[in-house]
Amino acid sequence: MQRPFRFGILCEEMGTHEAWLTKARRAEELGYATLLVRDHFTPGSFGDQFAPIAALMAAAMATTRLRIGSMVFDNDYRHPVILSKEAATLDVLSGGRLELGLGAGWMGKEYEQAGMSFDPPGTRIARLEEALHILKGLFAPEPVMFSGKHYTITGIQGFPHPLQQPHPPILIGAGGRRMLALAAREADIVGILAGPLNAGEPTATDPDAYSAESLSRKIAWLREFAQERFSHLELSVLSSPRFTSNRLQGARQVAQERGWSSISAEDILKMPTIFIGTVDEVAEQMMERRERFGISYYMTFDRVMEAYAPLVARLAGR
Repeated sequence: MQRPFRFGILCEEMGTHEAWLTKARRAEELGYATLLVRDHFTPGSFGDQFAPIAALMAAAMATTRLRIGSMVFDNDYRHPVILSKEAATLDVLSGGRLELGLGAGWMGKEYEQAGMSFDPPGTRIARLEEALHILKGLFAPEPVMFSGKHYTITGIQGFPHPLQQPHPPILIGAGGRRMLALAAREADIVGILAGPLNAGEPTATDPDAYSAESLSRKIAWLREFAQERFSHLELSVLSSPRFTSNRLQGARQVAQERGWSSISAEDILKMPTIFIGTVDEVAEQMMERRERFGISYYMTFDRVMEAYAPLVARLAGR
């Protein structure tokens, strides 16, 4: 059974108080399902960012239906006991509209600037896995007892309890086999990345990482690790369609912008997470790729929120 399409806005342009509230209201008006924020305290590749918890609460208070979410909370920046309370409170005060995105952390320079230890990927992923068990436990009614390599919890009972039960939907972004395995076991939404973020770059630079073969391999891993849970997973990608009446020219522009001199425009048009064409053509591409890959949840950037809106109007909820 196919999931209906959903669309989310990943915010990178913060602006003033009133601009932020206006953006949230406009996203809701245009039919977007979610408004998402990053979790960084240095500009990096994305510019200066609001603190996510306060920003999400403000967006929720300015709207009535729009869901709010993190893309994603870095597990190393908050102890899971603290994050569980913040997340549950967000869910209660938003009327049950939180989607909780979690990650193992990847921006090494940010850790360095803050004087934090940037552990090897395996350590960070193992710590995230423990944190997920603690979070889910604290969202439940019973006190939590947990003893792991990274965390020890002794009889803490979570409060408040989130409105969404057993917990707000959990999103995990993953591009490598180990993170995909964790997402398959623990997430409700999987944000499929072109590749792992071990190198400290926000996106993969190798064009092969965007191929249909690469995406098929990642989804096969998800099926393998999720087993009977696979049908429960909502699959998502971050994409910014290029709307144009000349698809080949649009593909050449993508190649030039990304420095992909080794592949043809035709190869780019075959990439399942890159969309080029008119609104009608992009809508058809998304429907075909939902049929082929099962992807139904697309995120894009706030700077193209208005340009993307006709596509949202065409597909959201279908």
